[in-house]
Amino acid sequence: MLLYLRLLKESFAFAMNALRNNKLRTMLSLLGVTIGIFSIIAVLAAVDSLDQKIQKDLSTLDKNTIYLTSQSFGPTEVPRWKREQFPNVTFEEYQYLKTSLSHVENSCFQYFTSSQTITHESKTSDNVNMVAVTSEFVDVQRMEFSEGRFFNESESYSGKQVVVLGYDIAKNLFDEVDPIGKTVRMYGQRFVVIGVTKKKGNSGIDIGGGDDTSAFFPSTFLRRIYGDNNPQVLPVIVIKPEKGTDIAALKGDIAQKLRNFRGVKQGDIDNFFINILSGLTDMIDKLLGSVRGGGIIISCFSFLVGGFGIANIMFVSVKERTNLIGIQKSLGAKNRFILLQFLFEAIILCLIGGLIGLVIVWLLAMLLTNVLEFEFVLSLGNIIIGTGLSIVVGLISGILPAISASRLDPVEAIRSGM
Repeated sequence: MLLYLRLLKESFAFAMNALRNNKLRTMLSLLGVTIGIFSIIAVLAAVDSLDQKIQKDLSTLDKNTIYLTSQSFGPTEVPRWKREQFPNVTFEEYQYLKTSLSHVENSCFQYFTSSQTITHESKTSDNVNMVAVTSEFVDVQRMEFSEGRFFNESESYSGKQVVVLGYDIAKNLFDEVDPIGKTVRMYGQRFVVIGVTKKKGNSGIDIGGGDDTSAFFPSTFLRRIYGDNNPQVLPVIVIKPEKGTDIAALKGDIAQKLRNFRGVKQGDIDNFFINILSGLTDMIDKLLGSVRGGGIIISCFSFLVGGFGIANIMFVSVKERTNLIGIQKSLGAKNRFILLQFLFEAIILCLIGGLIGLVIVWLLAMLLTNVLEFEFVLSLGNIIIGTGLSIVVGLISGILPAISASRLDPVEAIRSGM
């Protein structure tokens, strides 16, 4: 044990000496390892931060939440020309399913629509995410409010011109003024503000609304403008199952009831899609996994360059210390001692480059978190991965120089240094 500690101490001293005596050469050699660690850990940290944000945003929704619509949220075997013939779901179908389905905790009707501009006096908010829904949406989404309330069933079904603003929209339009009871203008009409959502932070993904840049209002108002079959809006029936419900059985029940309501003939395919939120999250996980994998593969090229750089500096180090190696061997140092000495030195050099890369990622994460209001996280797991990769690169790039040093003949080594 003491031998290995002495080896580590001497190897660390040699590595520091290389940094001091050949600063430019050593730093250029370490640059590849630093860039490689930075690239891989930056990609992993970004993907992990995005994944964490998405999971947090989706935590207010049950992953078994069902979105019944004419469009698929993921890949499908139904050809595009066929999908384009599917009729949109209607408010009447929503009412029918709401009263006929069992094992459903709550459901609502919603329109996915384009963003709009909202104005209040001289102030304007552009690209506002418009969320046209029925009153039950507040229970499906489990929304929280900093002020006011959500619209009730009577206001929802009558299409009353009331609106609940996202936190950022309310702050932009009203600043320090209480927005409750004030009017805003959207769709060319005046709406009374009855509530403001609690600040949520920038959303990694938006499933039907709920972030700080949204405006929520009764879907009946939009039905009066666009009707039930307008390409500018996509109607959706959102169904939240009771806990412990057999989702496969519920899907079958929904499909059968809607087929009967629409008069779909036996043998014909469903002319609608039953999208489950868990399926969407699985697709997102696969996408993030692909991004993570692609980033790692690209970053490996930096590691390749860094490995060659470390191997080069170690071969130079062996040549410069050939005389010293000969003296060590003549005094009884075994081949293993020489091999480990140079191997540890290569690992220490790679660790220095890796730590520099990790520090850069950490500083960048702090900067972006403050600037973008998006929490970038450098997890302990990623730090361990970065450190482990540095050690692996050190082992691979240092093994050949270490072997060549350990096999030197002591007499020839001493002579070559004279």
